[in-house]
Amino acid sequence: MTAAGVTPRAMAVRVLLVFALGYFVSYLFRSINIGFAPFLRSEMGMSAADLGTLTGIYYLAFALVQIPAGILLDTYGPRRVNAAMMLLAAVGTVIFGLAQDYAGLMLGRILIGIGVAACLNAAFKALAGVFPLRRLPFVNGLVMAIGGLGGVVVGTPLNWLLQFSDWRVISISIAGVTVLVAAAIWLGGRGPAPLATHRPHLLEQVRGTRDILVSARFWQAASLAVMTSGVFYAVQSLWLAPFLMEARGMSVDRTAALVSILGLAMVTGNVLLGAAARMVERFGLTLFQFAGGCMVIFLLVQLVVLLGWPVPAVLLWVAYGLFGSASILSYAVMAERFPHSMLGRVGTSLTLMTFLLIFLCQVGVGWILSFWQPMADGNYPPQAHLVAWGTLLALQVLAAIWYFWPMATPLPASAEAAAAAEAAARDTTVPDTPSLAQPSAAPGSSGSPSHPT
Repeated sequence: MTAAGVTPRAMAVRVLLVFALGYFVSYLFRSINIGFAPFLRSEMGMSAADLGTLTGIYYLAFALVQIPAGILLDTYGPRRVNAAMMLLAAVGTVIFGLAQDYAGLMLGRILIGIGVAACLNAAFKALAGVFPLRRLPFVNGLVMAIGGLGGVVVGTPLNWLLQFSDWRVISISIAGVTVLVAAAIWLGGRGPAPLATHRPHLLEQVRGTRDILVSARFWQAASLAVMTSGVFYAVQSLWLAPFLMEARGMSVDRTAALVSILGLAMVTGNVLLGAAARMVERFGLTLFQFAGGCMVIFLLVQLVVLLGWPVPAVLLWVAYGLFGSASILSYAVMAERFPHSMLGRVGTSLTLMTFLLIFLCQVGVGWILSFWQPMADGNYPPQAHLVAWGTLLALQVLAAIWYFWPMATPLPASAEAAAAAEAAARDTTVPDTPSLAQPSAAPGSSGSPSHPT
């Protein structure tokens, strides 16, 4: 039992649940304009371009604060930072609901994007403090799956609610939900007492972030994950439907069904691949190798899509969603490659690159399609889509080569010092009870020994 009378297992489950709720709220904000869009366009007189910019500004704000958010997570801890930032998101959604012009809506979305920017990486850092390394792929996947349900809520449930309530009332009401979740994280997100180590100054944290971003150790593990997740989410959120209808000639209803199937497969993959990650160790595979192998299978699925092989559509897009979610395993790979005291900055650096790749892939596909003249019905010819998807696949193949290329990847100096400090703290500090966060001998990633986390 802990000092507060709570078992380590109960503490770990509690931390998992409250931080997963935070990511659920983040995902809800990410997609809520799907339901609000018709009302925004009619009431505010917004064009499609205005709506796209209003929705996309969330991603831009989210991405731009990843690096400072990572520094704050490693300096003050995930519980304090996540709860405080979510209050900013609550203010943002109130401003959004009360806005009378486009500028007010934009301000609200920017504050929302900033406020939920740390939700996912705060969860990953918190879980790394209460679960052993061997459990991280599975519990990280659970967080992603629970968060992904936020994308389900903005579909049929939100449309049903909008029949009885105004979009402004719903937006303001979500602020109350956000505050409650922030309170749950503040009260229930406390893990074991931190190791008795010196808390680095802000400048030291900034230097550590710089070391991460110039580290071959980071970029090798991030290369394939960033490319595959950038392609997957760019396709899922924008280019899948045009591809199915214009390049494969599917109906609107059939396309919508496959989009939903892909989304459910993604949520399932987050859990299944995480559960399988440590089971395959009996076959001699490290987490680094297993994650890379799953992402390579995702590349093969894309090749099947491009070649148009006669595979049942449901099976094909289930595989696309299942293995497209494999990039989530890379956060657990990073937990093996870097000390716990740097995981906030490592995770947010990975998230920053992922969101930038989503943006670049979405823009890049549109740019490639624009080389072809639209047909009489306004659609682009199938060849245009095949070239665009083929280009994305080629870039992912290059990333896969880098990922598996044998190379020496020593720890950055700041990471090595942090790992040594954590090891020294464990040697000199005797905890009241055993911590779930202390694995016995977690396997390191390819070519590198494991470290204490």
